[in-house]
Amino acid sequence: MKNITILGSTGSIGLTTLDVIRSHRDEFNIVGLSGNSNYTLLAQQANEFKPGIIGIGDKDLVNPLRNLLSYKPEIITGEDGLVSVVRNSNCDLLLNALVGAVGLLPTMEALKLSINVALANKETLVIGGELVTELAKKNKVHLIPVDSEHNAIFQCLRGNGDREAKNITLTGSGGPLLNYPLKDFDKVTPKEALNHPTWGMGKKISIDSATMVNKGLEIIEARWFFGFSTETIDVVIHPQSIVHGMVEFSDGSYLAMLGPTSMSVPIIYSLYYPDYAKTAPVDSLKSCRDLSLTFIEPDLKRYPALKTAREVAKTLGTAPAVFNASNEIAVQAFLDGKIKFTQIIEVINKTLDKHKTVYSINLDVLLETDRWARATATNMIN
Repeated sequence: MKNITILGSTGSIGLTTLDVIRSHRDEFNIVGLSGNSNYTLLAQQANEFKPGIIGIGDKDLVNPLRNLLSYKPEIITGEDGLVSVVRNSNCDLLLNALVGAVGLLPTMEALKLSINVALANKETLVIGGELVTELAKKNKVHLIPVDSEHNAIFQCLRGNGDREAKNITLTGSGGPLLNYPLKDFDKVTPKEALNHPTWGMGKKISIDSATMVNKGLEIIEARWFFGFSTETIDVVIHPQSIVHGMVEFSDGSYLAMLGPTSMSVPIIYSLYYPDYAKTAPVDSLKSCRDLSLTFIEPDLKRYPALKTAREVAKTLGTAPAVFNASNEIAVQAFLDGKIKFTQIIEVINKTLDKHKTVYSINLDVLLETDRWARATATNMIN
């Protein structure tokens, strides 16, 4: 029985993870859960799985949450509470499904405690990749990628250690605006940008898919997960979302991971790692003969964030933290109707232009950079 703590259990990844665990109750035990503001759903999850500790983002929701619980777990609140949930839940595996920079500190806490981390929080490695990977190596802890693209690369590389990998390719659907008239991009509405054609995701990640900032974040993330240079990490648009990642080896051969558009596949792989699941969480692809696979070079005029992300991935230091923080602020401003869709990348680029990259990295430097970038982007928008 493996003890699991899930941070972000009320989000899309958290919900899918709990669905997977429902089908494998004899294999996994939930010992910790956290949610941000959806206390009614968090209470339902807690009453079902009975974790000993629960985190809730808003302290004003502690009593409403407690009133819905059928038992008496420990309840912790706030961002610091996420670290406490990890520290006090006695888990064997942390599944970090948080969205945003808030995911960094609980990941580092788990690694300090030699707890394996299944990471669905891109920002952890985007912001603190150097610190996080060094800490994992020092404490001999597994960092397991949950994102479908990185999990695909992880699977392709596993067991191929004797072969020299030359390049890796991350695939992306192109989002809801792949065929949207480029001349009308400044008129894109939040509803249009949220209408993802193949994946069901939260609002922030859906907007990142529309701008392809998510692929930019994934380039930086892949840099730390797999140790590849930026020049050897490719991105292609694959509208069918069937091929999730590919690896090219030095002999010219490729390995690709194909699967349905369901996060259940990488999640169950991550939960069982280093073992393999014995049952499939979803229906298999029906027939390869009926599949049409298309791969398109991204248009940087349509997706300028990819160009910025590559520059940031080459620069490193504190630049990725600025890229991530300014994007988070800009995305929320777009959703709130304060800026146009095309101004998201403008806010990112102008914030980066104002920043002087620091290369001597520690946690305090990264957190201060994150605060500075958020304040700078917010002032720019206002």
